[in-house]
Amino acid sequence: MTIAVLSEVATGAEDLSIWPASTALLPHGGLAVGGVSLTELADRFETPVYVLDEGEVRGRCRTYQDAFPDAAVLYAAKAFLSRAVVRWVREEGLGLDVCSAGELELAITAGFPPERIVLHGNAKSPRDLESALRLGVGRIVIDGPSEIARIAAAVGPQGRQKVMVRVVPGVSAGGHDKIRTGTDDQKFGLSLTDGGAQHAITRILGQPQLELTGLHCHIGSQITDVKPYLVALRRMVGLMARIRDAHGIVLPELDMGGGHGIAYRPGEPALDLTALARRLRAELAEGCAAARLTVPRLIVEPGRAVVGPAGVALYRVLAVKHTGEKVFVAVDGGMSDNPRPALYGVRYAPRLIGRRSTAGTRTATVVGRHCEAGDILAADVELPGDIHPGDLLAVPVAGAYQLSMASGYNLVGRPAVIAVHEGSARVLVRRETLEDFRNRDIGG
Repeated sequence: MTIAVLSEVATGAEDLSIWPASTALLPHGGLAVGGVSLTELADRFETPVYVLDEGEVRGRCRTYQDAFPDAAVLYAAKAFLSRAVVRWVREEGLGLDVCSAGELELAITAGFPPERIVLHGNAKSPRDLESALRLGVGRIVIDGPSEIARIAAAVGPQGRQKVMVRVVPGVSAGGHDKIRTGTDDQKFGLSLTDGGAQHAITRILGQPQLELTGLHCHIGSQITDVKPYLVALRRMVGLMARIRDAHGIVLPELDMGGGHGIAYRPGEPALDLTALARRLRAELAEGCAAARLTVPRLIVEPGRAVVGPAGVALYRVLAVKHTGEKVFVAVDGGMSDNPRPALYGVRYAPRLIGRRSTAGTRTATVVGRHCEAGDILAADVELPGDIHPGDLLAVPVAGAYQLSMASGYNLVGRPAVIAVHEGSARVLVRRETLEDFRNRDIGG
């Protein structure tokens, strides 16, 4: 397919800063991603539909590999996982961070090496642990004291499993209180301040079936400042020194988690990855030198920052309603495919595509089709004043924590995921249908 691309000079200033790097302007108000017209994708695959730019995902994997050449970079599968994403991540040299037997087994069946996988989770089920041990995951991150005996017993007297300990470093960071995980007032990890982490480490070292390879911490999500990571790293190095002094062992790994923030709207801040990598390495080297520790191998776990900006959600407008001073633009998706605005108050920047409007803009709220007043996709955004049913809206930065958190609310069905790359499009995940719902409902 040949696409005639308009230059930004010819069409005026067009802010595509938060869109995939492959995004191009087309005639008559259209956009192409990965060399494919979004309007044509909506017509071909119906809406709502999610578009994932393979080149953007791979490019972001390489950016992390370049920024952290001596570290292990693990893709956080919870952001979004499919067999194709597993393949892309594997081919770009990243490891994988999973949180369930489902994520783990999908990755393994898609050909991912188990030794490059780390299993997390604050409440691992028996199936999670059975799958991890049977498939031979590289690390299991111990999140609470009860897991120590459970994992040791599951390993058996002749076995041995590498483990890490998730430590809560007492650092508050993140874009919303529901995604801040570095303080003692939430469900994850073992506290540094009350001695829980130190006690767990002593117990693990007493279990011959468990090999403690390092410490893990994750302080939150959607973090755009480097400083909280540095504070957490100093505290983790301090704990490593105390472990050395108390037990005579030097742990070889330090996992600083992920949570790297991205911009969802033009002008919003994003974490400076180059600055993060440079300052983390410097702080780690200086801290270990001061404590006379061998520098451990650093591990980072980006998810959102890899796949988020690579995704675009496409919706068809179903209705436009004027209520007093408010304008509601209702689309054919909503909180069943993107619960994040309802959960966290996330703000997006939807854009009309497929036609060029000459009308002035008007403040509107884009809402979903579900029976919830909180089913709002984008509040108080500027859209053309002549927007009408049948129009197409594109929402960038839609690759992370949307479909991975999607539900079956109102039996609407989850959208398809379409990969685009170098001018071609293919289905990665098919649309969920009424037939799927009927097949699961076996009662009579």
